[in-house]
Amino acid sequence: MIDLFADVSDYCRLEIPAEDRQPIAIVGAGGIVDGAHLPAYAIAGLEVIGITDTDLDRAQRVADRHGIPRVFATLEDLLASDAVVVDIAVPVSAQPPIFSAAIAAGKHVLAQKPFADNPVTARELASLAERSGLVAAVNQQMRFDEGIAAAHRMIELGWLGSLTSFSIIVNIDTDWTQWEWARSMERLEIMVHSIHYHDAVRWFMGEPSSVYAVAGRKPGQFPVGETRTMSMYTFANGASALVHANHTNSGGDNYAEFRIEGSHGAIRGTLGLLYDYPNGRPDTLDVTSSIVGTDGWIPYPVTQRWFPNAFIGSMGSVFEAIRSGAEPRSSVADNVRTIELVDALYRSMETNEVVQLGTGLRQ
Repeated sequence: MIDLFADVSDYCRLEIPAEDRQPIAIVGAGGIVDGAHLPAYAIAGLEVIGITDTDLDRAQRVADRHGIPRVFATLEDLLASDAVVVDIAVPVSAQPPIFSAAIAAGKHVLAQKPFADNPVTARELASLAERSGLVAAVNQQMRFDEGIAAAHRMIELGWLGSLTSFSIIVNIDTDWTQWEWARSMERLEIMVHSIHYHDAVRWFMGEPSSVYAVAGRKPGQFPVGETRTMSMYTFANGASALVHANHTNSGGDNYAEFRIEGSHGAIRGTLGLLYDYPNGRPDTLDVTSSIVGTDGWIPYPVTQRWFPNAFIGSMGSVFEAIRSGAEPRSSVADNVRTIELVDALYRSMETNEVVQLGTGLRQ
């Protein structure tokens, strides 16, 4: 059975060839950059030539910790530098003008998710990037998390047959006070957290024909937006999906599980990061398949973590696209559909109705 996983393991490998590497400049010096982007880039041997932030003192502290040679005083200074890729890691409200300026300066872009908070802006930015001929991707790095990526490759190889259902259930206790920018976001949980899961549903299952979502809040909570959501999908082929995310688990038993069913097998796993965020643990992943003859459940040996390793994949995908012309795994053009899906889920919450999407998400 060791040989069975050779193709899957190769697909999940997070290595960036030396000839693909390009200088990076980062906009944003928050916790995700300090704790995930920069450790990942160090592991991969990437060159970060500079960083900027609205808080230059914070940018300097981050630069000192990670050996970044320059703190740019302004975005304009950063865009005038020798950076080939601009890594944007700021709240969604600040992203569109930075994204637009980076493209105008001739820089390839990796934008933090969500890169826009509504479909209209998302389409405008995607169109801008397409017209420029530059590479633009969104940092939906869960697509590179080993447990998720391995599951996707197993499905690509046909191990499960036709997919029939996909569920992700997350029950955790999130301290929202660590993100001041989250306090006033009316659209919160799906927009900044579960967007990873909804993007994964699209990546695995394709575009849904309808969605329905409900949301809740805990009395006295820090942010004004929703902190519990349940989202249901139907697909034209009869398949279904469920995403349930609860950030108010007071029982101390955090868990994050996913399960994918097909006509000839199933996959089950856990998202290790969420058991002790942001430290986490490796994912777990098991598969059973009558097509490859597993004779019951067998484990796939996960060796990497979502934080920080998956961030290597996001940037590596940009570098590969620059070299080869191939589309990044999470291109801006593709991610427009994720933003449209998120918007449809919020419209369902607000109207308490099923949102019919037909053969596509554009509304």
